[in-house]
Amino acid sequence: MEYTKSICPECLDVIEAKIFEENDMIMMEKTCPEHGDFREVYWSDAKLYQKFKKFEKMGDGISNPMTKTSQGCPKDCGICEKHKTTTLLANIDVTNRCNMSCPICFANAKTRGLIYEPTFEQIVDMLKMLRDEKPTRCFSVQFSGGEPTVRDDLPEIIRVAEEMGFVQIQIATNGIRIAKDLDYAKRMMKAGLRTVYLSFDGISEEIYRDMRGFNAFPMKVQAIKNCRAADIRSVDLVPTIARGINDHEIGDIIRFAADNRDVVKGVNFQPIAFTGRIDQESRNQKRFTIPDLIKSVEEQTEGQVPADAWYPVPFVVPVSRFLEKVQRRNLPEFTVHPHCGAATYAFVENGKLIPITDFIDVEGFMGILDDASEELNGKRPKDMLVLAKVLKMIPQVVDSEKGPKDINVTKLLVNVIKDGGKEVTRQFHRNAMFLGCMHFQDPYNFDAHRVESCGVHYATPDGRVIPFCTYNTLHRDAVESKFLRPYESKPTAIES
Repeated sequence: MEYTKSICPECLDVIEAKIFEENDMIMMEKTCPEHGDFREVYWSDAKLYQKFKKFEKMGDGISNPMTKTSQGCPKDCGICEKHKTTTLLANIDVTNRCNMSCPICFANAKTRGLIYEPTFEQIVDMLKMLRDEKPTRCFSVQFSGGEPTVRDDLPEIIRVAEEMGFVQIQIATNGIRIAKDLDYAKRMMKAGLRTVYLSFDGISEEIYRDMRGFNAFPMKVQAIKNCRAADIRSVDLVPTIARGINDHEIGDIIRFAADNRDVVKGVNFQPIAFTGRIDQESRNQKRFTIPDLIKSVEEQTEGQVPADAWYPVPFVVPVSRFLEKVQRRNLPEFTVHPHCGAATYAFVENGKLIPITDFIDVEGFMGILDDASEELNGKRPKDMLVLAKVLKMIPQVVDSEKGPKDINVTKLLVNVIKDGGKEVTRQFHRNAMFLGCMHFQDPYNFDAHRVESCGVHYATPDGRVIPFCTYNTLHRDAVESKFLRPYESKPTAIES
């Protein structure tokens, strides 16, 4: 039994919640004095929950927080001094305008009749705030919305982020403008765009009609073609998964990504979050958790990517902590809550998926780095001996016979340890396909312990940095209301 703070889905007041095992699942129960009892599936597999829990890693947060703790989590977001993870990926909503009207969207201007669109100068200030986080600055930013590409000045915004030293610059997009406007895609690439985070809910017409209101699949294909033509070589497919709607096409989405891996570098599944009111029966029917995704991948890839190939996000923390000491500089540490997300890597050979766990003892590798980090002391002679010992041990955790034949896996790991820079990272991602799952919270499964370790944040024009799940459940309306103006009913050419 675990206890945490949660929120009432009706009034959004902070209330106590308990997390416990029942029928091989992890459940959450909570009671609001005014609105009664709520019961929710937290994780659908108790064994996987316990496996992930053992890889929990705690971070130290930032040393220059923007807000003070007064009401307690999740009311003090901004970020407060008790937050445990730095900003690993920052979202900046550049508009709430959109050229689609999806029922699963957090917010859009047409529905509200009001527009939220920070000025260019406000966006620059938000980027500066992220850059100035201490002791570790934010290196990754995602421009989102609404639909960010309805802004004609998005390439200029991307260029500023590039000039300010952001290493990973991406946009979260539906792909419509990229599909229609190749020149616009080229402008973004030349400005410094690294990744297109493309919503992609399946490969069949009926799924898009259910989730987006029209058959968007041909447009998604064209957007990928235009990314290829614009020399944008990193596209992440982002399916929002709803049980009974598109969960049967999870394997097809992965195969589509593999067939386009010269451009598509990964798939990041997002189980649907219930942002509006929904009754218990409907939630039970549609709720889809991270274990459900992992099992679906195993089944729909015919066992090529098994459940035991997946690990929680903080599993990779030993890499960062080892490289921090070797390179003597602060690096981002993925100390997010172990039940927020899961990931693995798969290589593709002759149409077959080969997960990284087939040929690398990943737990053994992380154990080597953990032990080595304890030995490093900042003195060059000793540290060089430790580094040499690590390099010598790498072949012990690699089974090259089971790995892809066109990649020297041992050499790749050696390069990661010796260099650990951008080029080695890019080399790895050129050969491997990322498979991930991030389950963002809603008012029904809200867990403040997850929030405290969140690494995906929103930067806001009022000088704050707010965790993703609290922003979309508690703070979005209050932030945007400060900067709203009437929405012009006549759409722009891009929105029509």
